[in-house]
Amino acid sequence: MEEPVLNSHNKEEYPPMHTAEHILNATMVRLFGCPRSRNAHIERKKSKCDYLLEQAPTDAQVAEIERSVNEVIGRNLDVTIDFVSREKAAALVDLGKLPENVSETLRIVHVGDYDTCACIGAHVRNTAEIGTFKILSHDFADGRWRVRWKVSG
Repeated sequence: MEEPVLNSHNKEEYPPMHTAEHILNATMVRLFGCPRSRNAHIERKKSKCDYLLEQAPTDAQVAEIERSVNEVIGRNLDVTIDFVSREKAAALVDLGKLPENVSETLRIVHVGDYDTCACIGAHVRNTAEIGTFKILSHDFADGRWRVRWKVSG
């Protein structure tokens, strides 16, 4: 098979943290019906994501987010990759965050049956490699909930 041509990637993420971001995004979509994070800063020691919400999550909801993400991590899900045409990808995932000059072939990342999205970043092979997800802090302002978190193994 010929290697597909993809857009270049400008940074090297820490795979456990980046894969945890995928799980956090899918969890937020499921629990709150909000879009995936529109602004994420993923680093080895701690990361942050912003979500558009009508109100701040309660303490119980924050605890549920953390519990849910850890439950998914604990399923030991395989992380797999498919290369598909942009047209086929549009039927699978939201392409709203992709740059205008995106390649015709897209890389679709699946975290088991829990999350599917277009992504060119680095990921673990199985969620067992992530460790424990921990929410460090969060705040809410003007419809934006910012959550800071880490993973530790």
